[in-house]
Formats: sequence, structure tokens, C-alpha cells
Amino acid sequence: MDTEALRLFVLAADKLNISAAGNQLGMAPSVASSKLAKLEKQMGAELLHRSTRQVSLSLEGSDFLPYAREMLAQEDAAYAALGRGSKYARGTLRFTAPGTFAQMYIAPLLPRFLEQQPEISLDLRFTDLQMSLIEGSFDLALRNSASEDSNLKGRKLASDTRILCAAPGYLKRFGTPKDPRELNEHQLIAFKDTSAKKLIANGTDEGVFNPGASLGRVTIDDGLSQKLATIAGVGISVNSIWSVHQELKDKTLVRVLPDYIADDQSALWLLYPKTNVLTPKVRIFIDFLLEHLSHLPEDV
Repeated sequence: MDTEALRLFVLAADKLNISAAGNQLGMAPSVASSKLAKLEKQMGAELLHRSTRQVSLSLEGSDFLPYAREMLAQEDAAYAALGRGSKYARGTLRFTAPGTFAQMYIAPLLPRFLEQQPEISLDLRFTDLQMSLIEGSFDLALRNSASEDSNLKGRKLASDTRILCAAPGYLKRFGTPKDPRELNEHQLIAFKDTSAKKLIANGTDEGVFNPGASLGRVTIDDGLSQKLATIAGVGISVNSIWSVHQELKDKTLVRVLPDYIADDQSALWLLYPKTNVLTPKVRIFIDFLLEHLSHLPEDV
């Protein structure tokens, strides 16, 4: 199979523009169109719908895209194994990460990475919704737990200790709980759902943060919004130290039950589809993130 045509198809699918994809690969528009037509003939399916105004993925093209990416990844990995990685550290890297973490820690690093890697483009999805790596054709994802999916592999990026926080105004109005059993008498902010979270102190004492059994009336699916709501005095919430360490220093937030942390084995992991060899662009981005983000704030 013509891997240059595959690369053209993947770029055209990302850009929804055949001419722009061909231009990035040094092809004239007529050559790019011809290559895609030959690939479609070989596959026996129309991969891209074309009109005078736009290009869109066909259903067959959408199904084929993850496999095309994988074939290109294997080609790049093969060249890298032969010592030609630097030449092939290029292309579009598709990456997803939780919105709050990405805004605070990843987005500020992007200029440095792009300057260091002029042949790598980034297609980023920063959201607290956990998108499927395989179905979304992602090269890499940041998650707050290791994956049990046998199709994925991972590298631990950093620890993720989670603590209870509230605004000084909330505690002045409703009081400060002295024991985990008092939490049910408070407004507890639920993150994504009202499931209970186990709390531990000194590895032995236990408690429960249970929004479903409390007076809480708010469920939020976005980390930054949860923090802002907590600062505004909506209630008590569980937050990662990396997210609230500055607010704790500024005293816009106060740690509640300071001896306790959430016992959810949480950590930040970089997950990627299970392949024999990591492609150069993914390996380079993982190394970059490990270099700059492996020592996040862990205490207050």
C-alpha cells in the first residue's frame, strides 16, 4: 500500500482540505487528488466526500482512519528503530487531557514544544470528558488513573493527591467540620456524579466524602468550574493539590479536615494505544511532558 497516499489521507481527514494536505507534503493539488483517488480505488470505498465547497469524511473513511494512522505509526516506528527517528519526528499528534490541568500546566508549555519540534503539529482536545483513544484516533491521552483497557499502555506522569477544600466565607457561615462524620451536614459539591469517596488520615483513620448523603445540591463535570464554585462559597469539594495549591497559599481556599486525603489511588498517567514501538512524535511529546511536569505541587 502507498504509505504516502495514506499520509495524505490522514492529513486531509484532519484538515478537511485535500489541497492543504497535499501542500504540506509537497504535492500539487492535482497530484494529491489523483493519489487519493487511487487509494480509494484500491480500498474499494470512497474515503472522503468532496464537493465544490467542502470535504468531509465518509462513513468508510471514518472507520478506516484509525487503521491508517496505525499503519503510518508502524512505518515511523520502523524508521526510528533504524536510527532515523529525528528525520521522521513529524506529523500531527492528537492528544487529549483534562481541561483544568491542560489550561494550567500544558497550554503554557506549547510554545516551547512547538519551537523545539517544528515538524510536529498538535491536535488538542482539552476536556474533562474522557474520550476514547481508539475511537477518537488519539495518539496520547492524559488520565487521572491507570487504564484497565488491554489495548492501552501507560507511563505515570506525576502523583495526584486530593484534599478537601472550602472558601473561608462558607466555613464562617456554616462552620468547619472537625470529623468526617460531620460532612453529611454540609453542602458537598459532587464532581461528575454523587458517588462516595473514601478518606484516610495517616494511612489508618477512615472517613467518607459522600455528596449523595449530604445537603449538597450541585454536581459539576468540569474541574475549573468546581474550583471556582468552591471559591464562591457553594460548598466543600475534593480537589487535586496541583489545582488548588495557589488558592490555598492566597487563602481564597482553606483546607478542610487537613489530616485527610482522598484514598482513590489517583495519579496522572499518559496513555497510548498498545503498539510494538512508540512513534517518534509520541515518544518526544511524552519525554517533554515528563521533563516539565513530573514534579507537580504535592503539599501546601
